[in-house]
Amino acid sequence: MSLQTRLARGAAAINNALFRATRGRVMGSIKRVPVLLLTTTGARSGQTRTTPVMDIEVDGVHHVIASAGGSAKHPAWFYNVRANAAVRVETRSGAFDATAAILEGDERDRVYEIATSRMSNFGRYAEQTDRTIPVVRLDRTA
Repeated sequence: MSLQTRLARGAAAINNALFRATRGRVMGSIKRVPVLLLTTTGARSGQTRTTPVMDIEVDGVHHVIASAGGSAKHPAWFYNVRANAAVRVETRSGAFDATAAILEGDERDRVYEIATSRMSNFGRYAEQTDRTIPVVRLDRTA
């Protein structure tokens, strides 16, 4: 594992601990956009991983954007949800199990446009990469 990967995981672990300890009052938003913790099961490892991601709530449903800061590759959590859609979501208002659904077409475009209106970085990320940045809807499970 590279030093960069270890540092990123360490930073995420600190973020996650602060989020959980303060119920999202610390590390619960970036530039006024809420953050949620997304726990996925590793596509190859089978281990659970928790990642802080921007929470784009649309019509009462949580969505996450697999932007990876506009890099050429999807973030690791996206490969995990593509392999196993069962996830755990932690928000400021509580935690729940969900099924991740990768959006396509008009629905994807509509939510991505809403995300861009809330955080302009998403527009820049789309310009930086040749890939279509995925949008994932997080549907609560019973």
